Amino acid sequence: MEKWGAALYGDPCGACGFGWTATGAEAVVVVGGLPARFRALLDGRTGRERHPGLAWTPAAYVSHVADNLRIWAERLAGARLAGAVEVGGYDPDLVAQGRRYLEIAPAAALWSLDHAVGAWTASVTAALAGGTVLQHATRGEQRAEDIARNNAHDGHHHVHDVARILRHADAG
Repeated sequence: MEKWGAALYGDPCGACGFGWTATGAEAVVVVGGLPARFRALLDGRTGRERHPGLAWTPAAYVSHVADNLRIWAERLAGARLAGAVEVGGYDPDLVAQGRRYLEIAPAAALWSLDHAVGAWTASVTAALAGGTVLQHATRGEQRAEDIARNNAHDGHHHVHDVARILRHADAG
């Protein structure tokens, strides 16, 4: 069984401080705040800044968060609307390569995030109300609340990554 969530990152997350005790409703609030948090970080920036310890730019991290939210919203909708509860993992680096994250305009990445957050919020809210449970190929059972919390961590963690990139750019 694949380690994920608090078992993988610690509680709280050792890098970003995310606490894994958040409820599904609290996770929805965290995700709902992501566009404003990323916009505030990227205000006056190119979105193309780099950090030697991280593979992506700020705009690429925003693109990843948007794609991750869309993927999980779709999976929860599939379970809720069609009974498709079996899901597998995906390689975010292959998605980044296929979508060419490093070439996406920062404004477009933020636009995409706005839309992804809306779709994710609708899907997760319905899944939480309906008690949706997915069966992940390598993580096992994942309740809607687990998914909401994990997705909130992903977004929160990448806000932290973008802040690291920008601090590095300011110091250099």
